[in-house]
Amino acid sequence: MRRASFTSSILSRTLSTVHDGGTVNLHPRLLRVALFSSSRTDNSNSRRHWFSPLLNSFSKSSGQAVSLGLVGVVASVATAASVYAKEPPPAEIIPKDVVLYQYEACPFCNKVKGTFLDYYDIPYKVVEVNPISKKEIKWSDYKKVPILMVDGQQLVDSSAIIDQLSEKILPGKAIISVADEDEETKWRRWVDNHLVHVLSPNIYRNTSEALESFDYITSNGNFSFTEKITVKYAGAAAMYFVSKNLKKKYNITDERAALYEATETWVDALNGRNFLGGSKPNLADLAVFGVLRPIRYLRSGRDMVEHTRIGEWYSRMEKVVGESSRIRA
Repeated sequence: MRRASFTSSILSRTLSTVHDGGTVNLHPRLLRVALFSSSRTDNSNSRRHWFSPLLNSFSKSSGQAVSLGLVGVVASVATAASVYAKEPPPAEIIPKDVVLYQYEACPFCNKVKGTFLDYYDIPYKVVEVNPISKKEIKWSDYKKVPILMVDGQQLVDSSAIIDQLSEKILPGKAIISVADEDEETKWRRWVDNHLVHVLSPNIYRNTSEALESFDYITSNGNFSFTEKITVKYAGAAAMYFVSKNLKKKYNITDERAALYEATETWVDALNGRNFLGGSKPNLADLAVFGVLRPIRYLRSGRDMVEHTRIGEWYSRMEKVVGESSRIRA
């Protein structure tokens, strides 16, 4: 179980994925926090020697001030570490075999993989699905992604997957009915019913942005050279036209304006809190972060962070979700 500690580095890494329907980009980010440890090298000893006379020259009160200052620094780092810590469930209830069938840039797949599984530190394998042939999921009657196999059981539809996994690993987490929905449930529904619909028109806004997205997709998965070329150009062309239909269907006149408005709506909902869940993310935080993760380092995502207030919350989410739990072959 990977945990941030005072004598080791805190790693934070962004991942990405694709669809109950989309596209994504991964971008690694590394944050290292190092403190003094009990073991020191010869070099660190020699550095201590020139510093020791300075410490000895302090009066007793000055020494106390230094000590209190160091305690304050340690306490601050401890607080940060506890705020940005994953929440792994007890080992005995973690599923033993989890396999995600996905598109790398799909917002819905990211909602499952890049946030829920990673945040709760559940190890999983990934099978990249060819978006043209879908040969990797021909065995399933369900022809969309994500498909999550959990100890041999097939789970489908990103929100339903998260609800079912929550029942398994978060036993105290009750599923709220529509009639009694709370703030968390309300914003999870907002993600599915509104936020995701403004993403594709932005990701595939023009041919260059569509190719940017599919260029990343084809760099993942076990595709042949011919398949990569086919997926990149045919897929980008297809999704460009699909995005235009989605734009018309959801009455979007300006793609970027719709994206900026949606992200500002989310920031307003936070109402000054670090997360919608307060001091730590809830399922709504994870859902928003999951669907935005595929676009964050594409042109649309860079524009989003530059022109809205989403950046600080997104950075906090990157830190708390942390390193991927994916098992790589």
